[in-house]
Amino acid sequence: MGTIVVGGVLVVVLVFAIRSVIKRGTSGCCSSGGSCGGGCGCHANVKVTDKNLAHYPFEAVLTVDGMTCGHCASKVENALNTIEDVYAVVDSDLKKAHVHMKSKVDETVLRKAVNDLGEYTVLSVDWIK
Repeated sequence: MGTIVVGGVLVVVLVFAIRSVIKRGTSGCCSSGGSCGGGCGCHANVKVTDKNLAHYPFEAVLTVDGMTCGHCASKVENALNTIEDVYAVVDSDLKKAHVHMKSKVDETVLRKAVNDLGEYTVLSVDWIK
C-alpha cells in the first residue's frame, strides 16, 4: 500500500514538472526558438550615446512583471531607451528598470513603452528624483 502512495506522489510531481517545462518553453520572451539568452539577434539593441548620469536629473524605478532572463531585460531596456533623452538600465533578477531622464517623462509614456511589448507589465513606478 505504501508503495502505491509513493508511486502516486511521484507521478503527480512528474506531471507538474513536465507542465512547468512546457510552459517555460512556450511563454515569455524566449518562446521563439528556445532560450537564447539574449544573444539570438532577434532584436536590435538601442544604443544610448550619453551614459553620463550627471546629465539625467530625473530618475524613476519601474517594477516590471514578466521578465525571466537577460533577453527580457534587454527588450525592456531597448523599449525604454527609444524614448528621447532616456537612459534605462534593467535588471531581470530584481525585475526593476532604472530609468534616467534628462527631462521628466510622463509615467504613462514609460508604462506604455514597456506594456506595448505585450509580454511585460509595469506594476509600479517609483520616482527617485
